[in-house]
Amino acid sequence: MDPLEIYKDLKHKIVWLELKPESTLNLAEVAASYGVSRNPVTIALTRLDAEEWVVRHGSHYMVSPLTLERMREITEVRAVTEVQANIWAMHRMSMEGLKELKELKEEIIQLGEKVTNRTMVEMDVRFHNLLYRETRNSKLAQILDQLLSHYLRFWLASPSRINRTDFFAQTLEIIRAVEEKDEVRLRAASAEHIKISLDEIMGLR
Repeated sequence: MDPLEIYKDLKHKIVWLELKPESTLNLAEVAASYGVSRNPVTIALTRLDAEEWVVRHGSHYMVSPLTLERMREITEVRAVTEVQANIWAMHRMSMEGLKELKELKEEIIQLGEKVTNRTMVEMDVRFHNLLYRETRNSKLAQILDQLLSHYLRFWLASPSRINRTDFFAQTLEIIRAVEEKDEVRLRAASAEHIKISLDEIMGLR
């Protein structure tokens, strides 16, 4: 495996909590698990360190911890960038993108009571990535995807069952606003969606 493949695999495991926050990553053990030398693993971990997925401790690395302060910082950035991104997505939405959005809306509406936290989070990721893509700005989409990925770990780490109705209420409101091309409604729903996400994670709701 090359460094990029190792980076992507390790990031996926960190985001989806297959590698727990604050768990130690021994360089030799990680290299052995991928059947490679230490060099490509070091390159991959250096990139993960730069993106704050891991923290270096001497010759070892540790999966970055989940902190509320980090979430506040990410939320401040999302509150500025994501609201505008959603507005651009609405105005630049392709017919195919609109079709996907409507199909996703139907999937959300039809979710059963026994749906798992992971399934709901995966659907939320699909929703956001669709809007990010429809901004037609690849750099912005990359930045927002990175911020969203940090949120995922908090949602997945929650011991409580996510209330599907509350979780998707603003999602459905955003979709309706996009369908109706209602910028005022979209701006309000997008800002509320981000605020509610942080409140849920911080246990304020």
